[in-house]
Amino acid sequence: MSTPPVSSAPAPRFGVNYTPRRGWFHSWQDFDPALAREDLAQIAGLGLDHIRVFHLWPLLQPNRTLIRGAAVDQLVQLVDLAAEAGLDVLVDGVQGHLSSFDFYPEWTRSWHHRNVFTDPEAVEAQAELLRVLGRALADRPNLIGLQLGNELNNLVEHNPVTVAEVDHYLDTLLAAARDGLSAAPPGRLVTHSAYDAAWYGDDHPFTPEASARKGDLTTVHPWVFSGDCARRYGPLSPQVLHLAEYGVELAKAYAEDVTRPVWAQETGAPEPHIPAADAPEFARATVLNASECAGLWGVTWWCSHDVDRSLADFPELEYTLGLFDSSGRAKPIATAFADAVAEVRAKPRPAQPRDLALVLDCTPATRSVSGPGGAYFEAWMWLRSQGVRPTVVLASHADDADHLAARGITDLVRNP
Repeated sequence: MSTPPVSSAPAPRFGVNYTPRRGWFHSWQDFDPALAREDLAQIAGLGLDHIRVFHLWPLLQPNRTLIRGAAVDQLVQLVDLAAEAGLDVLVDGVQGHLSSFDFYPEWTRSWHHRNVFTDPEAVEAQAELLRVLGRALADRPNLIGLQLGNELNNLVEHNPVTVAEVDHYLDTLLAAARDGLSAAPPGRLVTHSAYDAAWYGDDHPFTPEASARKGDLTTVHPWVFSGDCARRYGPLSPQVLHLAEYGVELAKAYAEDVTRPVWAQETGAPEPHIPAADAPEFARATVLNASECAGLWGVTWWCSHDVDRSLADFPELEYTLGLFDSSGRAKPIATAFADAVAEVRAKPRPAQPRDLALVLDCTPATRSVSGPGGAYFEAWMWLRSQGVRPTVVLASHADDADHLAARGITDLVRNP
């Protein structure tokens, strides 16, 4: 088995999840282009190249058969404002969950309750919304693509669903998004996202396989509060500073296409898990460590602006997650993030395969071994803390010479 030659790879992309500083996402109810323009100028001033944006599902589709043209126009206008600032945009479509709040249209609730994953008419309504958004955005030159929605698996608690039903749901919506973007120039992405339960949650119906095999690339949201990671190991521990890197390598193990890119689409420094004094170092290390992963599409920080404390009932950590405070002032973490991005761009990391892999042997019922606190997670992190740069390989691939060769793996560590 020979190791593929090291080649220079382009630097990954770096951006931020856009949270409007005035009114949070409620600002869509009285959208102000001037305020959005100010926010986007601040983001672009950090040297970032893209944003991820979110409209609210009830405002876009207040009735199952009504998609509001005015709300779609607002979204298109925001994409155009981003273009003026030099920013590309990924649009999340069916926005049912953000920052601990769920946003269901009334036609899915109360007397009209429908399971959003399994009710055929509810699924078709979401598919139509994605088609409409895709058609409205297809000709925008700064459009990265269309994502189904933010962490749709957060809705599982109130919408019971099986693995097979999730697969059908994702396939249906991904096809609708592709249909909507059929007139777009080549290269537009169609994606979906899930929070960490998809990777670490025993028997969670959104699976690692679905994340790593459906859509045009894999998205990961490696949060330091998942599995109480930062509190368990410490805010500047190897387990925390390499968490995004680990999330990318774990995702690559489940892919059928060994060249499939992975996007670290959400990571951030929530207080008190990451104290403010440690946040700049956390941001710098997260960017530099993740950028060592071959196949990394990019890193998108959560989030652009703090939630204003005049807004009630958010979890405490949501008020401090921004690179900018709610008045628009850059925080120390913003400078650290921007500096790390500039460092990566100045010296693009080589696309060097990781030749040692730690074998992951788990079932859907024991998936938590790969999450914080799990035996596999701790073994991988121990190797990383010793200066080794391991990747992850599934036990089902560990004896597949062709698979290992395609990934540049020459050595295996089994049974951690």
